[in-house]
Amino acid sequence: MTAIDPAAFRATLGQFCTGIVIATGAVDGEPAGFAAQSFVSLSLDPPLVALCPAKTSSSWPRIRAAGSFCINMLGADQQDVCNVFARSGGDKFARIPWRVGATGAPILDGIIAYVECDLTAEHDAGDHTIAVGRVKDLAILDDSRGPLLFFRGQYGDFAAA
Repeated sequence: MTAIDPAAFRATLGQFCTGIVIATGAVDGEPAGFAAQSFVSLSLDPPLVALCPAKTSSSWPRIRAAGSFCINMLGADQQDVCNVFARSGGDKFARIPWRVGATGAPILDGIIAYVECDLTAEHDAGDHTIAVGRVKDLAILDDSRGPLLFFRGQYGDFAAA
């Protein structure tokens, strides 16, 4: 089998456009969160989603301990929010307004939609973990804006035809 060059792998998969979400959770009222591209709808019946945090994430262990999480879907105008949550460490919630959701996880202000889940399973996946969540609550908050997208290493948005 031929070894896959990591740079070629990243460049090739960068040809696939993804949305950007902020995964959040809270333990004892202390919020945690991180930016993610690896998020997908998994099942309609039962309603399941999958999130793939890096094993190096310092936020995921705190969210895992909560047993529930919220997927905050960013709007095209929220690159600054993404940048805050893409960094490791610091108080990511200090300048980002939010409210407590049904599961106790933070729901960020200004997002286009959210999905709150109970963590139901985790699977080993190389340098990431596949976390499966059963949907407990969800809502579209603003369907007038497009999503924040990531393509070829850059942010973008969906241009309406």
